[in-house]
Amino acid sequence: MQASAQVQRITELYERDQRSGAKATLPTDIPVSYEAMTPEWLTHVMCRNQPGAKVVGFSLSEIDNGSSNRRRVFLQYNAAGQAAGLPPSVFCKASHVLINRISLGLSGAARGEAMFYNNVRPLLDIDAPRAYLATYDPESFNSIVMLDDLAGQVEFGAQDTVVTRERAESMVRLMASYHSSMFEHPELVSGELGLPTWQQEWATTVRLLHMDAAAERGVRAAESVIPARLFSRAAEIYPAMQRSVAKHDQLPSTLLHSDTHLKNWYVRGQHGMGLMDWQLACVGNWSRDVAYAIAVALQTPQRREWERDLLQLYLEECRSRAVAVPSLNEAWDLYRQQLFTALAWWTITLCPTEVLPADMQPSQTAMEFIGRIARAIDDLDALAVR
Repeated sequence: MQASAQVQRITELYERDQRSGAKATLPTDIPVSYEAMTPEWLTHVMCRNQPGAKVVGFSLSEIDNGSSNRRRVFLQYNAAGQAAGLPPSVFCKASHVLINRISLGLSGAARGEAMFYNNVRPLLDIDAPRAYLATYDPESFNSIVMLDDLAGQVEFGAQDTVVTRERAESMVRLMASYHSSMFEHPELVSGELGLPTWQQEWATTVRLLHMDAAAERGVRAAESVIPARLFSRAAEIYPAMQRSVAKHDQLPSTLLHSDTHLKNWYVRGQHGMGLMDWQLACVGNWSRDVAYAIAVALQTPQRREWERDLLQLYLEECRSRAVAVPSLNEAWDLYRQQLFTALAWWTITLCPTEVLPADMQPSQTAMEFIGRIARAIDDLDALAVR
């Protein structure tokens, strides 16, 4: 089905849901809005393993819309629920607004996040949220994910979060942990766990979200933060993005978070790092996650000073888990090449196409991250990697 026909169909089903005014009461229901939740439905989700426990009321936080529709839900329980120590709140991500249904549906993110939390997250021993519910409608792309509410427990990443050397090393260790756990995992690689490959995810983005045009517009719009030498070769950037994706055909596969920018990390305690927002989880080579995380998380002077040491630490962590990894020089070339699709993710954020929310991220955040990635590409002469 062509993108225009898919958009039309999603729109029709969204309008049907809005007209219905239906409340979520059954365990199989997917609320069409946060206001459509009911204590009965929340009891099914939150109390299913606690006999006698019930949700007797709830309230909602303020609206927070971006790439998804996010709200905290504050829960009140009966005496049995209180005695069971059930969580007083959950953090939710949904596709309750039409543009979010379209973008999360066409990109595969609605399905991918549900597959990750239901099939993959239970296999991992990392600092990442767990889901009480992750579900989507494969036709309308109405969806909701209900997660651990980390507010007050962690410091959420922002474009100005200071990533110390200790924090950077914690990020690298966490990525090495889930990459090693899922390295060439038979059910992951075969598709049984329900995640697409990175190559499939990229092809979908190009075909339905017009990544080629968005990348070109984004590079032009970000000229002020892109080194002049790299900007003068702007016509070579999108082909380099394509080559970086094609390289995955020749490389071992593992679980990728695939969107390891700084705002998807959080700090627990002083230096420990955790990783959230797994809606783009897919199957590909480790180098995408590592290059993306290091280039975006670190200020340019720290990245220049630490990046080779961090890559060496990553390889050592994987080897300690009996995972075969390339030499440092081979890994270095992969690191350089995979910077290009990190740039792609932010040029399309700066200049989104018509099927993406206009306010996925503040423009100043996109410009900051594009600048960091572009300086890394320029410093490392990444266009020379083939």
